[in-house]
Amino acid sequence: MLWLVVMIYTGRSIRVHLPDGDPYLFPITGLLSGLGILTIWRLEPIFGLRQSLWLLVTGILLFFLMRVPGDLLFLRRYKYIWLIGGLSITALTFIFGVNPLGGGPRLWLGCCGLYFQPSEPLKLLLVIYLAAYFADKIPFKLSFIPLVLPTIIVTGLAIAILVFQRDLGTASIIIFLYSTLLFVASGKRRVLIISLVGVGISSFLGYYLFDVVRLRVDAWINPWLDPSGRSYQIVQSLLAFANGGLFGRGPGGGSPGLVPVAISDFIFSSIAEEFGLIGTMGLVILLGLILTRGIRTALNAPDLFRRFLAAGLTTYLVSQSILIMSGNLRVLPLTGVTLPFVSYGGSSLLTSFIAVVLLLIISNQTDEEPFRLSKPRPLLSLNSFLFISLIVVSLVNGWWSIWRGPDLLMRTDNARRTISDRYVKRGAILASQNQPITITEGSSGEFQRFYEYPELSPVTGYTHPIYGQAGLEFTLDEYLRGVKGNNSALIWWDHLLYGQPPPGLDIRLSINFDLQKKTDEVLIGHKGAVVFLNASSGELLVMASHPTFDPNKLDEIGNSLVQDKNKPLLDRTVQGLYPPEVALEPFLVSAGLVDNPLKDSQIYLFQTLGFFTAPNLRIPVAHASKATEDLRISPLQMALAVAAISDDGIRPAPRLVMAVNTPQQGWVILPALSDPVQALQPDQITKGIEPFLISEPPVWEYGKSFWDATEKRSITWFLAGTQPGWQGTPLALVIVLEEDNLPFARMLGESLFTEALQSK
Repeated sequence: MLWLVVMIYTGRSIRVHLPDGDPYLFPITGLLSGLGILTIWRLEPIFGLRQSLWLLVTGILLFFLMRVPGDLLFLRRYKYIWLIGGLSITALTFIFGVNPLGGGPRLWLGCCGLYFQPSEPLKLLLVIYLAAYFADKIPFKLSFIPLVLPTIIVTGLAIAILVFQRDLGTASIIIFLYSTLLFVASGKRRVLIISLVGVGISSFLGYYLFDVVRLRVDAWINPWLDPSGRSYQIVQSLLAFANGGLFGRGPGGGSPGLVPVAISDFIFSSIAEEFGLIGTMGLVILLGLILTRGIRTALNAPDLFRRFLAAGLTTYLVSQSILIMSGNLRVLPLTGVTLPFVSYGGSSLLTSFIAVVLLLIISNQTDEEPFRLSKPRPLLSLNSFLFISLIVVSLVNGWWSIWRGPDLLMRTDNARRTISDRYVKRGAILASQNQPITITEGSSGEFQRFYEYPELSPVTGYTHPIYGQAGLEFTLDEYLRGVKGNNSALIWWDHLLYGQPPPGLDIRLSINFDLQKKTDEVLIGHKGAVVFLNASSGELLVMASHPTFDPNKLDEIGNSLVQDKNKPLLDRTVQGLYPPEVALEPFLVSAGLVDNPLKDSQIYLFQTLGFFTAPNLRIPVAHASKATEDLRISPLQMALAVAAISDDGIRPAPRLVMAVNTPQQGWVILPALSDPVQALQPDQITKGIEPFLISEPPVWEYGKSFWDATEKRSITWFLAGTQPGWQGTPLALVIVLEEDNLPFARMLGESLFTEALQSK
């Protein structure tokens, strides 16, 4: 309401005192300030109230300012006083400076909740000084050096003050403003070249002299290296654009507050999340209109001073907007300046509206003939450069919001996922007979993930707001979150209305819960892995990796798990790599290579057995070895090779994730990700496997221990499978222990086979 009152009364005053001023500038900037106040009130109501009061103060000041003489002679005549005053007040922050937040650079003056940032009006006062100085000197056609030397000294002093304050964003704006006005005044392109070189040198020195510059540049170059640390702000900003998408989450929707300083430095990303690409494009279009009307005002100004002043004011408003929007979008390193009219900050709001009123005063001089500009190209070039920059911002905005948006939202470090998981039920992970392994319980807003069978956690993994995701929780996340398997129209509709996916889908595994539980009970206190599978279908019945951990306690034990030398987070069944060594004997015998160990033949055998190929499974697996030298394979690779001996030489395609429960079709079978391979010849298997046959249970088995010199530990392999020609379901088993304990491995293996064969 206060915004509306200020806009109405200020608009009426403009119509009375500046009736011929540009009719678009104030309505445009009024819309921008309204959007800013709306966003600030939404995120931080107390700061929204302060911004509203600053707007009231601004409206009162503008009421008097628009009554000044139209020639603005008082600004031109006292240019030195204005600039010295601005520099002096800014320098006072070295002595009396404070930071309203308590820490960080002391760039403000004030107390008791009222603070003013002198560097904001300093930009405006510098523009006034430069416009007046160049307007006074250009008619005398001084050579380039005498023309620019005094301005370089004064501008350099302002930059030095800001650099010592570490207000590097404002220093960057001042460098650009100086270069722009010098180019517009002189029309010399070498000004731009010299400025670019100067900016490059300054950036290089700043990178090595200031930690804050180094951190921001590093975060800009590759924010994904440390998304939860030094790059947290920019990563969360990009996630806000992605979450906003095309239409946004709506006022009050989304989670823009996850971005630090969301009401100031990152208000553009906050608007993107609430109003989407359409809202931010509208904001960019309004800035484009300010640019167009400001340059038009400069071209039609009645004298050089007002021409240069209009060009400088327009550049100040638009370039600062481009700089902070580019920082939010990772087009440029983040600088920490405000978005004029929109960001929280009374000093910025006041200064920006003063600039607009000065533009209105300049455009109101209809009784004076426009100054005939012999070379309008510098102004037109400036307009083109800033306009192209706005287009670049728009294109990158669309890139993050639409093209890269879906991928960004799936990142495990997206805190919005955690918020969504509290309101949308995540799908369950079930064993083969629908026994719960991992479930979600509670009501909307309070959903929690529970791991009913934590012994399987190296395989099933976890989903956690701090530690991200692992195992099946990671690879099946799209199904479990409902963004895959649901009707695409439903997914789109829920995202449009709520910014969230529909309820997640349940997943059924091939795991035999009884066999898995028995295996885990026996393995307690041992380090190793067990893989038990259907040798014909490739269905994994047991995947036991020990030691294991309890995902329900990640908040308490998460950090210690990462540092645990026993590696409980490692899924040894598919990610543990062990030298096969003596365990290769059954395969060499089955292939007839014991008496004919040709290297090429062995390489071909290992290739067909899958030792050089990572199993294609819906779970993270280790990379496979590429050569026989220092060959290391996972227990799953070994189990698939064992299956070939028990099933007529065919190495099956592994299957763990069997089906997904969809709303439309019920349980839908998920196919294997690879095809079976004929790895061995059946007749040779029957002949070669005879030494390893036992009668009770009717299986073949082989086991040995050896010393792994590389890892400096003992390794025990135990391989077993149903006998070739077995009339029932062929089974294959691999046990690997990181200890010399073949009797224990044989005991476990034979008990598993006995129970499995009795249950058939």
